[in-house]
Amino acid sequence: MDNFFKSMVFLFLLLPSVCLCYASASSSSSEATMHTNNWAVLVCTSRFWFNYRHMANTLSLYRTVKRLGIPDERIILMLADDMACNARNKYPAQVFNNENHRLNLYGDNVEVDYRGYEVNVENFLRVLTGRHETAVPRSKRLLSDEGSHILLYMTGHGGDEFLKFQDSEELQSHDLADAVKQMKEKHRFKELLIMVDTCQAATLFSQLHSPDVLAVGSSMKGENSYSHHLDSDIVSHFIPLLSLSG
Repeated sequence: MDNFFKSMVFLFLLLPSVCLCYASASSSSSEATMHTNNWAVLVCTSRFWFNYRHMANTLSLYRTVKRLGIPDERIILMLADDMACNARNKYPAQVFNNENHRLNLYGDNVEVDYRGYEVNVENFLRVLTGRHETAVPRSKRLLSDEGSHILLYMTGHGGDEFLKFQDSEELQSHDLADAVKQMKEKHRFKELLIMVDTCQAATLFSQLHSPDVLAVGSSMKGENSYSHHLDSDIVSHFIPLLSLSG
């Protein structure tokens, strides 16, 4: 595991109540494969102003992986809603990760690949498996290979073995497991780190069996994933990850 993966694991384990939910043994073929590049797929599945914190968390991690050296062309950023342009936002075109408002996460250098209703279960699974329509541009594709290390981060509202997408559909644990299995069979990664921040996050990994996968979640079955503090100015809750990328 290279420094990128070590940094990501360390960052996530700083959060309270984080659990190591699933880890597989490395396959012999993976150990023999040379590490070629790093990718990140960052997904915020929530809409509506009261879910401001989910978008802020995703943008915080986006900023973090860029600072660790992953360029935009190897980051797939999926945001279901644009809080920066929300009519309730008293700081137009800005998104903050802490009540001190020192760090604007939404600046000129944010490249969103999937936004609004493009953020759905079908497109998410197509990104992972590479099963795109021919018209989809390269910039919206995960062009990884058998030597790639991939970070997959997801946040939103979830429950027992599911993650909601925009309150209209759900990603089930078997959907995620099947997509990861396809990725491995198609030699789309060397190592995959999955980080999920949602209620009952660990249950989303219940059917993962593919090798070379590490999965961590913010809560176990029957547990909620709570906010850290309230920003009374923005009237939204924040959670701990946000203050780590400033």
